[in-house]
Amino acid sequence: MLPAACKKADDAPSAEPSNQQVTTRRKLGGTLEVSGIGLGVQNMHLTYQGTVPSRPEMLRIIRSAYDHGVTLFDTAEAYGPWECERILGEATSSFRNNIVIETKYGWNIDQQTGQQLPGLNSQPAHIKLVVENMLRRLRTDRIDLLYQHRVDPAVPIEDVVGAIKDLISQGKVLHYGLSEPGPQTVRRAHAIHPVTSIQNEYSLLWRGPESVILPLCEELGIGFVPWSPLGVGFLTGAIIASTRFQLGYR
Repeated sequence: MLPAACKKADDAPSAEPSNQQVTTRRKLGGTLEVSGIGLGVQNMHLTYQGTVPSRPEMLRIIRSAYDHGVTLFDTAEAYGPWECERILGEATSSFRNNIVIETKYGWNIDQQTGQQLPGLNSQPAHIKLVVENMLRRLRTDRIDLLYQHRVDPAVPIEDVVGAIKDLISQGKVLHYGLSEPGPQTVRRAHAIHPVTSIQNEYSLLWRGPESVILPLCEELGIGFVPWSPLGVGFLTGAIIASTRFQLGYR
């Protein structure tokens, strides 16, 4: 999805706010149609610098993106935790049926308190409970694309995909994907149920997927969605020498 965000070398910068529409469309896994540019909402609850953005402004940004043709919106239960899913659900409730929502599970988050516990948790029963809570926060009856945020070495991927297949059969999940998986994990998962998309870090600063994962996606017909295609802000000029980050961020 990255090329749609690139400008031609002879494009002149505009001093006026852009009214350009996102008209490109891509199909993830050959079936799930999304806009060529998506919007991630990870920092809409808390930024890397430790500031809390204005919630009305975050809602306006999401709705403006939709008005400009964006149909792919990305979040995760770990963002907040939970709060970014709530923001996305509130912002998109009036046009939910016109967009694709992708979210992620996999970190060990207490489903009663929201406390992030050590490690990962992709136990099948936990996944199913997480999805029920996601649906409430996102104000929807289905998740268009559900990613495993990180592969849990304690749970065979076959068990994970089995739980996802149950959720798909119930209509609560429509498609599934993996984030930062190894190639053999992808093959094992895909053999049980087709993987729609892989989400890995990919930008002009980090091109790691080009060696193994992108060729694998082409081989198996799996879509690819880059996270941090603008290098966590480094490629936008938003991060400069004087920028300070919240304690704990590297």
